[in-house]
Amino acid sequence: MRGARRRLCSALLLAYGLFSLYAAYSVFLRPRRAATRPPRDRRGTRAYISLGNEEWNPWEADEKNEQVASQQRYEANLQMIKKARSHLEETSLKVQVWGKAAIGLYLWQHIFEGHLEPADVTAQWRQGSQTVGKTYFSFITGPSVVPGYFSVEAENVVLVLNGREKAKITYATQWLHYTQTLIQTHKIQRVAVVLLGNEQCNNEWIQPYLKRHGGFVNLLFVTYDCALVNEEDIFQWPLGVATYRNFPVVEPSWSMLHDPRPHLCNFLGTIYKNSSRENLMGILKQDGLDKLCWIAAREQWQPQETNESFKNYQDALLQSDLTLCPVGINTECYRIYEACSYGSLPVVEDVMTPGDCGNSSMYHSAPLQLLKAMGAPFIFIKNWEELPAVLEKEKNMSLQEKIQRRKKLIEWHRNFKAQMRQKFINALEKSFLPSDKG
Repeated sequence: MRGARRRLCSALLLAYGLFSLYAAYSVFLRPRRAATRPPRDRRGTRAYISLGNEEWNPWEADEKNEQVASQQRYEANLQMIKKARSHLEETSLKVQVWGKAAIGLYLWQHIFEGHLEPADVTAQWRQGSQTVGKTYFSFITGPSVVPGYFSVEAENVVLVLNGREKAKITYATQWLHYTQTLIQTHKIQRVAVVLLGNEQCNNEWIQPYLKRHGGFVNLLFVTYDCALVNEEDIFQWPLGVATYRNFPVVEPSWSMLHDPRPHLCNFLGTIYKNSSRENLMGILKQDGLDKLCWIAAREQWQPQETNESFKNYQDALLQSDLTLCPVGINTECYRIYEACSYGSLPVVEDVMTPGDCGNSSMYHSAPLQLLKAMGAPFIFIKNWEELPAVLEKEKNMSLQEKIQRRKKLIEWHRNFKAQMRQKFINALEKSFLPSDKG
């Protein structure tokens, strides 16, 4: 990048020098055109016209016109140089994002607030672009985006992958090998990966690809409280909403913020055997608390929503003051972020799930280290036996208090996404842009 900038600046300076030389040549060295000869008088001698004591210069008008034109060329050249320099300053980095996991849609549409064409979510190929700060981003996604069958348009690439299970990891490694070939053939130079990590944080398979381990991946953004995170070249990334279920970007409305909601809480989800979710359902049934909440439990996980079930879920979030977020395989779940989108305060079970998540010194406040560090205004509980007291307090809150809480939650959620966007860009620019030192 530094070499390209120097070459462009050199070309601009050369152009400026050539224009300046041409201007000087035009005014001082260019052969003068023959002036119209004055007529001869009756004696056959030339008749020269005198203006006072000065002899008339027949080339004066041409010289003045040439000076004006030269000045105009000079000013136009200056404007060209300024414009090129401004463009360099405005877009110092060009990045292409390859969205090969649904979490890429969360990055592009929810974090970056970018648009995709066509809008049809079932399209085989979707793309978008935007400039954020000094970085120009282009984004491609869809089943038709396969290795070798799309245009590589930038030296810097962000590859969005799914590493949740063995089959997904196999597919992800195919993309990594393709990317490595592009690095080796100098078609791209720098790579970052956004990874939907394993829910138990078993992400060791990605390590050999990282630059710190002799690989080619400069940066890694990974979900969950992964122990690999060091905030230097490996960053924690939010799970976000379930874009694989086409959860939309929600714009707050007046009624969402101000209308009373008929339900104190909601929980629509799968009840796993011998889990805290079973305990939650038992507690809700005590003293008829389940009648104050929108509860729809199922015994098996449902990967794809029907139109009816998805509308019910959205309505439950919109019509409940609280959204109950019991742990699943991991403490962090899509429900947390989806509840924030509708101003329904998450009540989060603050318990570490089994696996390798949070096994490092920096995760002293895990689980949900990232959300806590960003000041998430949630209700955190260690045991669902605390829920009756939470709901009792909720019943005594005024509508005005709830309105203020909704506004605070939605504002926090908006700021959270903006901060994550800036964190992402800062990391890319720091790693991808050449240092001016030395």
